[in-house]
Amino acid sequence: MTSSTSSPLLRLWRYAVTHQRRMLLASTCSVLNKIFDLAPPVLIGAAVDIVVRREASMLAEFGFVDPRQQIVVLAVLTFVIWALESLFQYASELLWRNLAQSVQHDLRLDAYTRLQQLELAYFEDRSTGGLMAILNDDVNQLERFLDGGANEVLQVLTTVLMVGGMFFYLAPSVAWMSFVPMPFILWGSFHFQRRIQPRYAEVRQRVASLSGQLANNLGGIATIKSFVAEDREVARVAAESDAYRAANRRAISVSSAFAPLIRMAVLVGFSATLIYGGFLALDGHLEVGAYGVMVFFTQRLLWPLTKLGQTFDLYQRAMSSTHRVLDLVDTEPKIEDGPQKLATEAVRGEVRFESVGFAYRQGYPVLHHLDLELMAGRTTALVGATGSGKTTVLKLLLRFYDVTTGQVLLDGVDLRQLNMGDLRSAIGLVSQDVFLFHGTVRENLAYGRPDASFDDMVAAAKIAEAHDFIRALPEGYDTVVGERGQKLSGGQRQRLSIARAVLKDPPLLVLDEATSAVDNETEAAIQRSLATLAQGRTTLVVAHRLSTIRHADRIYVLDAGRVAEVGDHEALLAEGGLYASLWRVQTGEAL
Repeated sequence: MTSSTSSPLLRLWRYAVTHQRRMLLASTCSVLNKIFDLAPPVLIGAAVDIVVRREASMLAEFGFVDPRQQIVVLAVLTFVIWALESLFQYASELLWRNLAQSVQHDLRLDAYTRLQQLELAYFEDRSTGGLMAILNDDVNQLERFLDGGANEVLQVLTTVLMVGGMFFYLAPSVAWMSFVPMPFILWGSFHFQRRIQPRYAEVRQRVASLSGQLANNLGGIATIKSFVAEDREVARVAAESDAYRAANRRAISVSSAFAPLIRMAVLVGFSATLIYGGFLALDGHLEVGAYGVMVFFTQRLLWPLTKLGQTFDLYQRAMSSTHRVLDLVDTEPKIEDGPQKLATEAVRGEVRFESVGFAYRQGYPVLHHLDLELMAGRTTALVGATGSGKTTVLKLLLRFYDVTTGQVLLDGVDLRQLNMGDLRSAIGLVSQDVFLFHGTVRENLAYGRPDASFDDMVAAAKIAEAHDFIRALPEGYDTVVGERGQKLSGGQRQRLSIARAVLKDPPLLVLDEATSAVDNETEAAIQRSLATLAQGRTTLVVAHRLSTIRHADRIYVLDAGRVAEVGDHEALLAEGGLYASLWRVQTGEAL
């Protein structure tokens, strides 16, 4: 049996191995709390026994003959029992709630850690909102169950065992009547569980879909406004929210019917005990105190079972969520880390693609027997039409994906043999799509090198020609840039990205359309920065604007995943092929 098909409760127990001692301690306190909580009916029965039987009461058998003395002893026992019940209630709630917080924290952290270990393909097949629903809502559902539901289940079981034992001790002839409803209650509970489980699984799917829609809309709010699509998006969210509401309604229609049906079963057992036990007491076959205890205990035995509906409801929500979270935690990365360590300072930066083939989906190849060489300390450029495979080459170099056939070598070592963290630490990426975190300029600059000094940051910003605009910001280097850097212009974000790469000081630099989205003046400034940054290091430039790569030492022209041409700018122009055609189009000569 695979882990994903095992009972979610068993999977949770195995997962929470470091918390099992605390779980057992919390469970013990819950059981003791319930044992002492069940004592008052016994004490009431003892009080009635003292008043009715006086010197012949049960307490008299322990040496307390005087009825007044018996009452005092009973009062002391009551104080001690209530104090212990309160103590264990406090302990059980404290332990369960703290345990719920600890398991929730560990589970969310493990799920997020596993997410970061997974390959890009995993994220491309899933929505951000759906993953957020797992990390937040699903984990919180489990926390709610551990916070109260687990304690409730234990206390119900303790009640059944304790009260059942007491009944059969006091009056076996009456006890069975109280237990007659029990099989029907349990059957109803399990029947309810089978019916409600798929409905809550649908609820979890619907909330993930709703979260995905909301996350998608919030991320594209500018596009929504520019296309005046607010009403359409409200309608989309309304449709997703209504589907979520409908799924909840289907679950509620089953869960709401459970408690009333259980109450009727409880009524049958209580009435039978009340009538038959009363007749026995009137006929002298059952002590009055014992009868009082049984009447009270029948209610204590059966009434908590009416909460089984709520408890099972909470349990099913939690187990549906547990399945989803643990499925994520148990997901194995398809790209495995290599065993060989790589010291950044030892990287020469020679990269070779040897007969590389690659397909995002089987049967749809993107690269075909690709051979490329990035000379150490030199600048290599990739050009070609959209869809020619340029971005795919970068993803393979960063090992976001593994090649389908062939190999990619860094300084003669297959990338699959290298530690991925070391590999990516040796590569500085300046992308067209700059991602800045919600934080200060200083925090974003230091992202690739957290131990950098402020002077190092300033020096990097000057090389990237970013220092002057940073100083002009309201708080300078401590200015908050907003989510994804939305408070800055495109050129400013790009310069910060370059400064971040300068500060990282990688031996291998990758520039992916780094100037395609800025104006000519900004482009000229960025090109100056990039020229400074590229000195003495292996640089791979991907560009549509051929003017930005005319000084590259070697230019590869890609066409449909193959190398169509290779050479420097002048040689490719003289060849009169695809590169020359692209150059004429961009310079206007072909018009």
